[in-house]
Amino acid sequence: MEYAGIAIIPLLIGILEVFKKIGLNERYIPIFSVILGIGLGIALFSDGDFLAGIIQGIFIGLSAVGLYSGTKNTVQKH
Repeated sequence: MEYAGIAIIPLLIGILEVFKKIGLNERYIPIFSVILGIGLGIALFSDGDFLAGIIQGIFIGLSAVGLYSGTKNTVQKH
């Protein structure tokens, strides 16, 4: 389950895209990404250690928003 967090990142990006399509303002995407990441981290990776789940979730959320932002900026520039 060590690399499962990497597989969760594209899923989280897809969820963020759905939120954007239903009308969520883009400036709130990073906040939702971290919140959802923390929720997923606790649910999937805590294994009884709540703090470890939160930290893993923060990494997932920030990675997803960075990938989302980087891809968006690259596509918009071309």
